[in-house]
Amino acid sequence: MASLTATEPALCPTAIPTAESIVPACMFAPDRGCADDPSGGEAFVDGEGTNGESADHLDLSSKMVLVSPTGEQYDSLLQHLREQIDEGCGETIYVVGMGSDGGDYGLDEKDMEASIATVRSLCEQIEADLILLRERTDTGGKIQDYLIRRRVGEQDFLEVRVAVVGNVDAGKSTLLGVLTHGELDNGRGFARQKLFRHKHEMESGRTSSVGNDILGFDQEGQVVNKPDSHGGGLDWTKICEKSSKVITFIDLAGHEKYLKTTVFGMTGHLPDFCMLMVGSNAGIVGMTKEHLGLALALNVPVFVVVTKIDMCPANILQETLKLLQRLLKSPGCRKIPVLVQNKDDVIVTASNFSSERMCPIFQISNVTGENMDLLKMFLNLLSSRTNFSNDEPAEFQIDDTYSVPGVGTVVSGTTLRGMIRLNDTLLLGPDPLGTFIPITVKSIHRKRMPVREVRGGQTASFALKKIKRSSIRKGMVMVSPKLMPQATWEFEAEILVLHHPTTISPRYQAMVHCGSIRQTATILTMNKDCLRTGDKASVHFRFIKTPEYLHCDQKLVFREGRTKAVGTITKLLQSVNTQAAKAQQTKMQAIKKTSKDGTAANEEAGSAARPPSPNAAQLPLKSGGGGRRRGGQRHRGKGLNAVPISTAVPAGTAGSA
Repeated sequence: MASLTATEPALCPTAIPTAESIVPACMFAPDRGCADDPSGGEAFVDGEGTNGESADHLDLSSKMVLVSPTGEQYDSLLQHLREQIDEGCGETIYVVGMGSDGGDYGLDEKDMEASIATVRSLCEQIEADLILLRERTDTGGKIQDYLIRRRVGEQDFLEVRVAVVGNVDAGKSTLLGVLTHGELDNGRGFARQKLFRHKHEMESGRTSSVGNDILGFDQEGQVVNKPDSHGGGLDWTKICEKSSKVITFIDLAGHEKYLKTTVFGMTGHLPDFCMLMVGSNAGIVGMTKEHLGLALALNVPVFVVVTKIDMCPANILQETLKLLQRLLKSPGCRKIPVLVQNKDDVIVTASNFSSERMCPIFQISNVTGENMDLLKMFLNLLSSRTNFSNDEPAEFQIDDTYSVPGVGTVVSGTTLRGMIRLNDTLLLGPDPLGTFIPITVKSIHRKRMPVREVRGGQTASFALKKIKRSSIRKGMVMVSPKLMPQATWEFEAEILVLHHPTTISPRYQAMVHCGSIRQTATILTMNKDCLRTGDKASVHFRFIKTPEYLHCDQKLVFREGRTKAVGTITKLLQSVNTQAAKAQQTKMQAIKKTSKDGTAANEEAGSAARPPSPNAAQLPLKSGGGGRRRGGQRHRGKGLNAVPISTAVPAGTAGSA
């Protein structure tokens, strides 16, 4: 039991809890041999071990193991470091001089030098960089914290996505302008002007679309963003070439009328973390709780940034912080708020942040730049939460489409799994009929930088061959042919109603957000008569317009006006019959060839989107046939056309034809 009790001091504020989140809980199990169990070296992240006192198994719990490790210990340390780097998606925080065997913390000068030399050699073995974060003294001597980050090629970088949410006028776009362009704000909206995409945003100062901005860090953890001296624009390609890590900010709208866009940004862009902005003078108002609830529902770890502290009276600031801490501790959130005031706090919170319980609170000013360095350091230490395997079949979700002159149709989105290379052939779909068509990737860009391949978890944009932009919509996917994808009309989901003014019953319609899918769905049946706020139920949905490509266990957000519900897809029900859909498609193509001006084909496509009623397919043909001649010709031929229409169409629709 010695090992179990020895690790407990590391959880109190004085002893740095670096190991808590990164090390799996099983590492703290007592009486566990390390040689045959890779998760047995309890404080391996702390970089400790013994001098091989027990010959039968390798105990790595002492702080002295790095001073002069034996060959076996060295191999074991190397193996553990590899695992930690893989678990942290390319980086980890490593503490030298802290054991978990109950001894004093700290090493003297000589032992510290020897330990650092060992860690350097371990890093060289796995091609990683060693960056000193801080040095502190304890009873036994010095303790040093290091960031170990795997080296990446010239054309590659680690990527972390951060969604920026908060109430309108909390300073979201201004903070991103200051962070990414390196210039402080003037208090009059100077910094945010560089980020807006639309004219009306510049005039009103309010974001209405999903903005994307990047912040690059080099191997040393320094910001590499250097704005162009003339236009003040950022050269994304240069930033990505110099960076070993890039933070992508997803700038979302704060205003209530743009909530649809904000929900799409949170579900479709798959953020790793969420930065909740609170204006210190306004406090927790408007959409703040709404956005916090959305992040909690989607299980995205949240950190809070309190802005405008330069213009806020001290008593108001204290009141805001008190309310914020009360909100985060409330039963709905169950977070541990931590006010970040120095570099030590940054390292403690960053290394424990992925546990999702801890919630750091930063107080910053965009005008004076106060505490901005702490926020940058925290962002540099964040590591991606999800690990992707490159061996799985590729899957890419589309969240935006563009038509670029000279290039053609371009789609942007996130690679969910697998690897996509240049000239790969993928299946794009589902179209309104639920079919998938083969498509070739002509070129790939990551953050405006041309690359040859993208892996799971990375955002990218693809230029596609021989397809019109109009035939692609948000919510479509590009998948490997190995997956044999099928589009789904109906699905079952376990949902929890967060808020509804009255009751929800069958035939209720609302907007379903699921990944980059955004479509209205109807409730067909559910296992309760009606649902009220706080109720949980299994619900059977059906899409209104087009079938979609879904997975089981996908998260969904279900909303309509002030109604909000979250849930998980449990079962896919009615899939599209691919053969029937393909037959329908060939029929449509035949119609397209015969009709002189594609009217008939367009109307046919509209009717074929839903599973058709018996005479739905005939209607457009007749009405299209009647509308082929223009102007006077149509009126002159009215007598001729009247007979076939009345025989083919029921009396109610003859007038419209």
